[in-house]
Amino acid sequence: MMGEGIVFAIWGLGVILWIIGLAAIIWVIYDVVTKQKTMPDGEKVIWIIVALFLNIIGAIIYYIIVKASHKYEGEPEENNENPDEPIVF
Repeated sequence: MMGEGIVFAIWGLGVILWIIGLAAIIWVIYDVVTKQKTMPDGEKVIWIIVALFLNIIGAIIYYIIVKASHKYEGEPEENNENPDEPIVF
């Protein structure tokens, strides 16, 4: 029947959107925990909660507010004391 194909297509679209939402949640949590070193811990928790409840929309909001503005991404400190000296980490 024709109705079964439509139901299957809608179900498939739902699965695809669910996978994209899951990827968005994982991306936000990974980025908050690993890359935003100067972000306060309380704000990290808030962004993780936003990602869990708002999925794709939360990831878009996170990208606009945090990632696009480079709000918490610190630049590496340069050692300008003696340029001939090797940098030791």
